[in-house]
Amino acid sequence: DQEKDRAERIAARTDALESNPGSPVLANPQGFITIVAFFDYTCPYCKAAEPRLMRLVDQDKRIKLVMKEFPILTRASGIAARAALAANKQGKYRAFHIAMMRREGVLDEAGIFETARAVGLDMGRLRRDMTAPDVNEEIIANFNLARGIRVFQTPAYIVGGRFITGDSANIDFSREVARAKK
Repeated sequence: DQEKDRAERIAARTDALESNPGSPVLANPQGFITIVAFFDYTCPYCKAAEPRLMRLVDQDKRIKLVMKEFPILTRASGIAARAALAANKQGKYRAFHIAMMRREGVLDEAGIFETARAVGLDMGRLRRDMTAPDVNEEIIANFNLARGIRVFQTPAYIVGGRFITGDSANIDFSREVARAKK
């Protein structure tokens, strides 16, 4: 069955999902419950779920939150994902990520760079880092990983090895983490 197949696919890729050095980690890198988030900065459902997810990881220090840039929706999605990974090299991934998730309206290149400036990124370095081979490799790895576990939409979450999908507004992250702790 589809659920069992996906669970096996996730289990076979746990290391790539939870411990890829190229994937930014928000919250405790040593957390013993891992949430993996596949998301796109232009996805309204990702933006709807993000404040609850951030609140949870800020409150529960046992959670490791791994971000998988998965720019599948628009051209701007790809630019935003590259900018976010480049921001990570300046130690400002979290600030940039939160600012991007809270940004309203249609996302375009100018808005992405405006957000980067607003969080204090070195713009010359950002533009250079956006084209770095490791940034490209991370995005390609995320696409391959998503395909491997049959993820074709955003947002998609894996909580303690369990795939969570459906209406992002109704995902109870606290409940999912409690289930993972058992």
